[in-house]
Parts: sequence; C-alpha cells; structure tokens
Amino acid sequence: MTRRTSVVLVDDHPVVRDGLAFLLGEQPDFEVVGEAGDPASAIDVIGRRPPALVVLDLSLQGQEALPLLAQIRRGWPGTRILVLSMHDEDLYAERLLALGAHGYVMKQEEPAEFLRALRRVAAGEEYLSPRLARKMLSRPGRAAHTAVGRELTSREHDVLRLVARGLATGEISASLGVSAKTVDSHRRNIREKLGLESARDLVRYAVRWAEDAEGPGSPS
Repeated sequence: MTRRTSVVLVDDHPVVRDGLAFLLGEQPDFEVVGEAGDPASAIDVIGRRPPALVVLDLSLQGQEALPLLAQIRRGWPGTRILVLSMHDEDLYAERLLALGAHGYVMKQEEPAEFLRALRRVAAGEEYLSPRLARKMLSRPGRAAHTAVGRELTSREHDVLRLVARGLATGEISASLGVSAKTVDSHRRNIREKLGLESARDLVRYAVRWAEDAEGPGSPS
C-alpha cells in the first residue's frame, strides 16, 4: 500500500480549500489531515498533528503570510511548505524560497501542475512554476541568486542582506537583536556555503547579489 503524505491546507477561502481537499482526496499518495483559514488556526492545526507538507496561501485575510511561514519553519523544521499565490512575480518567489519555503506555485496553474509541484516538494526537491523558472533563467544572475536562497538559512539571508547595505558586525548585531559573536558565526557559515575565502569576498558578493536581487527599477 502506498504511504500517503500528510498535508495541511492553509487558505482563507473555503471554496479553494474544498477544491484542493477534493483534488488531493482523489490521489493515492496524499492525505489532507487539517485545514485552516488564518494564521492562529494554522498553528493550532499544525501543532496538533504536524504534517509532512503545508500548502500555504501567500495572502491570508488581506495580509501576507510571511510571518506564518517563518513560524512554521521555526516550530516544525521538518515540515515542507508549498506556497500558493495569485502573483506571477519571480523575485518574490525567490525571496520566499530564501525565507524557507520549498516551492511556489500559482493558483492559475492546471491541477496537474499543482500536483506535480506538491509531489516534488514532498520528495525533498524545490519547485517553481515553469513560467517563473523561465523568467528567472532569462535574467543574468538568476541561477546564482536562487542558489543563495537554497543554501542559506533565513537568518543567514538576513545577514547577507545587511552586509550588502554596508553594515558592520556591530550594526548587524543591533539590527537583528543577536550578539556580535552570532553574527560572526553567520558570516563564517555564509562564506563556507558560498565558497568565499575572505570577509572582503563576502562583502563584494553580497553587493553583487543584492543588485541582482533587486533588479533595475525594483522597489527597495
């Protein structure tokens, strides 16, 4: 018998949740074990029975679900997250991956594509919809930027962003509310993960990475 992957659906539209639950109920490899329409309910449902996978709507009751994403990653690091969104925006998807999401799929995709995304994330891979992937690959430096999102933790990503702004260790420490020793540890881990030899190399890389991430004309 096929082992079914447990899934929690988090979306503030009951019709959407019902549709996803029906679709997954027809699949031999998935089992919906909970549903929620707001962050508090999501934490309650996930806490009662931590699932293998969460399908998370990017907008919950008119607010971004990024704090909820971060909370899930902190509380249940073994749970994988597939973000579901109406927004076709490559840079936003990359940032979500950097924050800890494991995949990003648009609500406009066909059910077969949604299931493909879900299965890839459940299998330990990362997923971007074909349209987003094509847009990323068509822009210089996209692959490198995505690699950063995949390699670094959310806090290491924060440190890299602040290094790119020219902040020193003490200033990063104050900004993130952590010790200077912790910041130094993050910087060292970033260098090791990205194959950078020195602090100067880290600064140069961070600046180039930030310029590519924002892109021409992007809002700060």
